[in-house]
Amino acid sequence: MKSPLIAPSVLAADFSRLAEAVAQIDEAGADWVHLDVMDGKFVPPLTFGPKMAADLRPHCSSVFDVHLMVFHPENLIEDFARAGADYITFHTEAVIHSHRLLGAIQDLGKKAGISIVPSTPVSAIEPLLPYTDLVLVMTVNPGYGGQSLIPDCLEKVRTLAALRSRGIGEYLISIDGGVSRLTASLIREAGVDVMVTGSAFFDDPDKAGLVRELKGE
Repeated sequence: MKSPLIAPSVLAADFSRLAEAVAQIDEAGADWVHLDVMDGKFVPPLTFGPKMAADLRPHCSSVFDVHLMVFHPENLIEDFARAGADYITFHTEAVIHSHRLLGAIQDLGKKAGISIVPSTPVSAIEPLLPYTDLVLVMTVNPGYGGQSLIPDCLEKVRTLAALRSRGIGEYLISIDGGVSRLTASLIREAGVDVMVTGSAFFDDPDKAGLVRELKGE
């Protein structure tokens, strides 16, 4: 089994020390920086915009994984592309023309991702799988950090892995919500490629040790 990529989410970091937070992600041996962008409408909280991503970009060499939990994500993709995003993921529940938006992100030279909340089945995005670079499965209801993983959502990971093995797309499978030392082995067994972790990472005094354990090393 291949070790998953680890993507700590700065949503759980101290916002007054974000440059230090992304440096910690690099130093701990994690692979990606996950940036949760929330508009206060699609999900209750309001977080940050492209300028923060641009300001952080010089402080970190890791992949920037931008997760747009917003309505009308098409209005933000160019700004986040310029800000240094490598992956830009949006929610299919917030978009009418998902296929068009995936192509627009890729036309900007970025990897395009699509995300589903716990109540959305994989079947809702199956026609899009050949056109996406990443599928982000939410294993908590999005909006707040520190929630417990909803175990039934791991079945979506297994379904996506099975579809990919049948030649339906070449996407990475990412998971976000409740990723910790306690749930890591269960998540790895489901077949994920990327683990997003928030408070588990920033609350752990041994961040490098956590990354190794999440990877199963």
